[in-house]
Amino acid sequence: MPTVVEKMTPKSEGIMTPRKKRPKEIAVITECCTGCAGSPACVEYCPVGDCMYWVPDEDHPPFGHIEVDPVLCIGCKKCTTKGPDGAFLDGCPWDAIDMVATELVEERIGFKMPV
Repeated sequence: MPTVVEKMTPKSEGIMTPRKKRPKEIAVITECCTGCAGSPACVEYCPVGDCMYWVPDEDHPPFGHIEVDPVLCIGCKKCTTKGPDGAFLDGCPWDAIDMVATELVEERIGFKMPV
């Protein structure tokens, strides 16, 4: 089962209801994430509350990066297609978000997700 993680701000705001269907793909943050200096553009576009959240770099404060909760992600790709002020981008400006097949994410995290 998933490990409980303290989700720090900035974090996504939006719907708090459980997803209704299993997504084909889930957003996965790569090692290229810079956290956009504490003001990540991707978080603003995530429609699911607490799905995307800040993880501080303990060795290099105040730096950090963003993580995605795979159990909450609905696979909408909004975090990969919009930029600040409504500008459309061809993905994250740092190329730090990949859409990965749900089955591969489940293998990586070690459990099959509900719905």
